[in-house]
Amino acid sequence: MTVTVSDGPAIVAGYAYKLQIETHVATFPVGCSLTAQVRAKVSDSTVLATLTTANGGLTRISDTILEITIPAPATAALQVGSVVLDVVRTDLEPDRHLNFHLEIPVIKPVTRGL
Repeated sequence: MTVTVSDGPAIVAGYAYKLQIETHVATFPVGCSLTAQVRAKVSDSTVLATLTTANGGLTRISDTILEITIPAPATAALQVGSVVLDVVRTDLEPDRHLNFHLEIPVIKPVTRGL
């Protein structure tokens, strides 16, 4: 398994979060359905947010680019530290795990409670 560490934006609790990821191969074809669950750690049973192509949490930009969006109400419930997520194609039978895992830092903002 190849592991790549890339710097990206942290989730700022209470604010909407967006991140675009790019793959080397056509991973997100036209019409694909995707689902991701956000958890505090892989072993947790509690799902903090469910992101899908249907609810706007996952948006196919191209065959190789996916935009991940976590709305402000969902980030407001996150604890400082980090969260994890991965992505599954749900339009295939059986569902197909896309073989990548993200760990995203979560920080507390200075400006909050607006």
